[in-house]
Amino acid sequence: MTDIIDKAAMALSAGLMLLGIVGMGIIELLVGAPYSPVPITNEAGEVVATPLISPQIRTGVVLAGIAVLGLYAAYKIATPLAEDARAGHETVAD
Repeated sequence: MTDIIDKAAMALSAGLMLLGIVGMGIIELLVGAPYSPVPITNEAGEVVATPLISPQIRTGVVLAGIAVLGLYAAYKIATPLAEDARAGHETVAD
C-alpha cells in the first residue's frame, strides 16, 4: 500500500540517482574520448582534455537522491501506521 508521498519519494530519488549515474554517463560517452573524471595533461603540463560534466556535480546529484531516501525514511519512522492511527492505540508484539 503506497500513497502519494511514497510514490513521489521513490520517483524523485530514483530519478536523481539514474540521472547522476546513467544519464550523465551516457552524455559523457556521446561527447567522446577521453573518459577521465579529471583533466588530462600533456608532457608540458597543459590541460588537453577535461570532462564535460564535473564529477562533483554527478556526485552531488546522486547524493541528493540518497538524501531524498533518507528524508523519506525519517518521515516513515515519524508517522504512525494507518492501522494504528485508526485503532487509536498501540499494538503489543508477541
